[in-house]
Amino acid sequence: MSFRGFWSEAESHPDRVALVCDDGSEVSYGQLADEQNRVANGLRALGLQRGDRVVVELQNEPEFFEVALATSQIGVYFVPVNFHSTGSDVAYILEDSRASVFIVDEPFAAAVAEARPPFPAEEERRFVVGDAPGYRSYEKWKAGYSPDLPSDRTTGTTMLYTSGTTGRPKGIHRALPDLSPEELYRLLALIAQTQIGQPPDDAVQLVSGPLYHATPGGMAMIGLHLGHTVVLMDHWSPERTLELIDRYKVSYMHMVPTMFHRLLALPEQVRQRYDTSSLTRVLHGAAPCPVEDKRKMIDWWGPVIHEYYGSSEGGGTSVSTEEWLQRPGTVGRPWPGSTIKILREDGSECEPGETGAVYMAMPGMNFEYHNAPDKTKANRRGDLFTVGDIGYLDDEGYLFLSGRTEEVIISGGVNIYPAEIEGVLLSHPVVADAAVIGVPNEEWGEEVKAVVALEDGYVESAELAEELIAHARSNLARYQVPRSVDFRSELPRSALGKLLKNELRKDYWADAGRAL
Repeated sequence: MSFRGFWSEAESHPDRVALVCDDGSEVSYGQLADEQNRVANGLRALGLQRGDRVVVELQNEPEFFEVALATSQIGVYFVPVNFHSTGSDVAYILEDSRASVFIVDEPFAAAVAEARPPFPAEEERRFVVGDAPGYRSYEKWKAGYSPDLPSDRTTGTTMLYTSGTTGRPKGIHRALPDLSPEELYRLLALIAQTQIGQPPDDAVQLVSGPLYHATPGGMAMIGLHLGHTVVLMDHWSPERTLELIDRYKVSYMHMVPTMFHRLLALPEQVRQRYDTSSLTRVLHGAAPCPVEDKRKMIDWWGPVIHEYYGSSEGGGTSVSTEEWLQRPGTVGRPWPGSTIKILREDGSECEPGETGAVYMAMPGMNFEYHNAPDKTKANRRGDLFTVGDIGYLDDEGYLFLSGRTEEVIISGGVNIYPAEIEGVLLSHPVVADAAVIGVPNEEWGEEVKAVVALEDGYVESAELAEELIAHARSNLARYQVPRSVDFRSELPRSALGKLLKNELRKDYWADAGRAL
């Protein structure tokens, strides 16, 4: 394995480009090393001790990496927060994590301050990139400290908070590693290369998703430790993605299925305008990928599309293009050292082909939900944990996902899984986005409802709804066919492309006078 390590790379090749920002400006390895050392020494000067927490609400920008790298060498937890969160949610995380320091971008600072006085209460420990009342200037603060490596370096790690789509976000807490910073990232780089194929040599990574999320942020950090150039996008758009791939000769990137769908919706002349032949690996996950969309992406970009299944808590599985083409729809087999089991409600193991709850385990990835022992216990079966996904293993141990526990539609006692239905709807040329949910039915308990957004140029109508139902009927079992179709201009999705189905379901259940 080729491993350089960020600090070694900065010393030996200080002029190498580390980051390309959304506006095209560049940050070298030497510059980034100086700035993250200033932050590390500044945090030490504030009195932070091993195990303290630094919460950041930062966009895809150099400051995110400055704090992430700084905390990783002084033994404190780096806690990135979804910058699409409400001020009250961020305030909750500040309090729940017992944050020692809070660093926020200017556009979000006021919302947190208005939600409640942010924790920590001392203004000297609250910093803003930009300017905002009640915060110190991040730039002025760090400028007062040395760019030299901090003394007595000790390894920190990341504490992610889950998305909180079914309640308050939960902190995923792990013990601090008993390794040097270089040893930790050497191990993480080895895992990334063997499990998801992150390139080992000179490469260019495009970050198309938010850095606060586990995979984009983790891949970008490992990319820096491998000596790669990391190109940042502030906001994703399909044509700009192609433009950046072409301009910077991007080697690899992470995407989500909704990005595939929107890329494929571009006119052919736009798609052919850009050269994507530099790509050697396109990793995708985070949500089920419609089979036809993936086939079309493989036809376009070639056998570079690599899928994974995992979660912020751990994982997982992976599958190459070649394997997937032999078993369309699979998310792969377990990573080396990982365990995947499908369990019934009584905890017994399902037979191949039998649907149940997906449980997994991975050595060295033990965790607990911070301040939530009951939630930690609820998702465990011995050494295995679940994040609520439903699926099955085939005879060769390949995992196929059907949906999530809270998304299962129970109609007349039959379990109906939305993922396959959504894939069929998305294969219709007029459908830009689709969600399948259960809505109240007095006789059957629930019935299948499709909610779709149309491609530009199409207008909703009763005739089009019937056409979509007929399309589903010709590709699905009778019990899977939506009873009705509603149209929306846009479906609610997270910044990483996950459907926020609770946002859709609550309207229908509230109209029926029933809670979710």
